[in-house]
Amino acid sequence: MIKCIATDMDGTLLNSVQQISQANKEAILKAQAQGVEVVVATGRSYQEATYVLSEAGLSCPVICVNGAEIRSKEGDVLSATPIGKQLARKVASRLAEKEVYFEVYTNQGAFTIDPDKAVSILVDIVMSANPEANQAEIIEAAGARIRDGLIHKIEDYELLFADEDSQIYKLLAFSFDGDRLEAANQSLADLGDLAVASSGHENLEITNRHAQKGIALESFVAAKGIDLAETMAIGDNYNDVSMFAKAGRSVAMGNANYEIKSLCDVITETNEESGVAKAILEVI
Repeated sequence: MIKCIATDMDGTLLNSVQQISQANKEAILKAQAQGVEVVVATGRSYQEATYVLSEAGLSCPVICVNGAEIRSKEGDVLSATPIGKQLARKVASRLAEKEVYFEVYTNQGAFTIDPDKAVSILVDIVMSANPEANQAEIIEAAGARIRDGLIHKIEDYELLFADEDSQIYKLLAFSFDGDRLEAANQSLADLGDLAVASSGHENLEITNRHAQKGIALESFVAAKGIDLAETMAIGDNYNDVSMFAKAGRSVAMGNANYEIKSLCDVITETNEESGVAKAILEVI
């Protein structure tokens, strides 16, 4: 019997316009009404994750920033696994050397030195994954990152690295030049204590090596007295693999690539077809 359901957000719970469908919402509410713990596990910051959840009228605990932080349904921080400041500086320096744009995710939210790029990159990513989508709608949805304060402008990331109250959770690097992104990835290879994952071909998600969705999910269910065998994980990309390895039932989205699908027990419908709802209703 499944007692906990962990779902990724982008490409999974969310459709191309960054919204939770009515079918997905109803399935989550039905699971919660039956006592099933539904936790969102995302690379997004807590602020970005809860923005979308609240728009849909949902309340869930959140494993955010790829597992660097776990928050209760009420928003309390249950655990945090930051990158050391000196190590974060080294990562930032090497990404800059390779001329790769990146954002910094902290306990105070996500930050960018180039707000226009933060929006345009998200538009490009969503449009490339959903070529039939309405571009105007995508631009409007992506603009919410800046408009609603989901990502903050900062003049220099060193301001975050030097701030005693700031914890660095993740550096998110973007490039549509595959060779440049791979060069950046290789430049990080000799830095210990890092986990480098991806939620798409055009990005690198760099966290503490203990900040992974699977590790966070294991900790979350243990605190709830739930066995991993009673847990289902749903996702679409490489930063979900650690969850698939831990959960008793792993579900790949229909829009996931072949390699991701081959790692999972079940394949559901796409994110445009409310695949999360189908996966949930099959087990409750």
